[in-house]
Amino acid sequence: MSRPGKERTATTAPGGYRSVPAEGISRRDIDQDAMRVLSRLQRNGFEAYLVGGCVRDLLLGRTPKDFDVATAAHPRQIKRLFRNGRIIGRRFRLVHVVYGKNIIETATFRREPPAKNGDEDDLLIREDNEFGTAEEDARRRDFTINGLFLDPTAGVIHDWVGGLEDLERGVLRTIGTPRIRIAEDPVRILRAIKFATRLGLRIEDETWNAMRELAPELRRSAPPRVLEEILRLMRSGTALGAFRMMRACGALAALLPSIDAFLGSRDDRDVGARDRADTFWRLLEALDADVHAGSVPKNSVLLAVLFLRLVEQRAAEAQERDEAPPDWGELAAEELDPMALAARLPRRAVEEAKRILAVQKRFTQSSRKNFRPLLFLRSKDFPDALDLFRLRSAAWGQGWDLYEAWKERYAKAMQVPEEELAELRAKAKTGKKRRRRRRRRRSR
Repeated sequence: MSRPGKERTATTAPGGYRSVPAEGISRRDIDQDAMRVLSRLQRNGFEAYLVGGCVRDLLLGRTPKDFDVATAAHPRQIKRLFRNGRIIGRRFRLVHVVYGKNIIETATFRREPPAKNGDEDDLLIREDNEFGTAEEDARRRDFTINGLFLDPTAGVIHDWVGGLEDLERGVLRTIGTPRIRIAEDPVRILRAIKFATRLGLRIEDETWNAMRELAPELRRSAPPRVLEEILRLMRSGTALGAFRMMRACGALAALLPSIDAFLGSRDDRDVGARDRADTFWRLLEALDADVHAGSVPKNSVLLAVLFLRLVEQRAAEAQERDEAPPDWGELAAEELDPMALAARLPRRAVEEAKRILAVQKRFTQSSRKNFRPLLFLRSKDFPDALDLFRLRSAAWGQGWDLYEAWKERYAKAMQVPEEELAELRAKAKTGKKRRRRRRRRRSR
């Protein structure tokens, strides 16, 4: 992995500013649409740079997922230069310059918003449209490694915040006082965990202490934004490390208290409690292995992974009390619905997650009287339900032969003609009506 090294000749100015040649970064590594945006802005007299994660990733030898541009041009000025641009956002107005499926996010340099009269302890940023200079924009960003600006035309990296040194040392720290920066936006706790686990960085002590102190403030953040970051952590291939870190700093207790309670105390001496927690960690480990193998799990599968162990535990507890076997769909709804309501989750993903949790027992149960395997295999949720069962089997270290058998049955079921399926569905529907009539007669 290449890091910015001592071989670069750096220019250092008073106040900590550094500029270094962008050696090792080829123009071929930069998105050509992003270069078009930069070039047009600069030709029209506007200062413009590649910023944030793309610069960090280029320095680390990684392929950036996105290329973001920051410029002195205001949103309407950007829009006038790009007929394919559209202004979006309220809290943070910026321009999406669209080239087919490729979107270059182009933002005006910002500065810290002025302090408002009121509660001096409430630092949460609710508006962020104060325009500024490139240096002010760098200093208002979250972490030093994300505050680097690259001018590929001049071949120079600008560093006002010490990001180059932290990247060289493998350290993650906030720009400015950690407690203030995290209080401004508590979601930075989750972003810190994401960067630390994905890039193998050590979180600087003062930043970590602020994360632990302010983790309860995550409850004040917009739930959809929080959930988006959680799902990103689960898709990162480092979900196990990320959730362990969330638990260690208190973010898990703040955001997913039922899961934190399921895991129990970190120093619990009860072997059973430790084993129960281990089942959750092994499931995340299986998810990470799946992601590393190229899988891109759907939101519904990720939600099911989050709550699977809780549903299993509640079903097992009911069995221990000699109660009637609970409906896994109802248990899944009781766990998922409150979170879905608070986070304004898309109903489709939530309903899919509940359905694929509800059918997990079918993979291990012997055939029942009214169970029709072919209809189960051809149901629209079956592939996702089988994905979850595969993760369960990998996490348990058992049941893999069952998974392979269901996979083989699925391949055969896909060859069944639609006419045969339609006939089978009609019979199943008729059977349901007859059972309902019998129940009515008995109730009389």
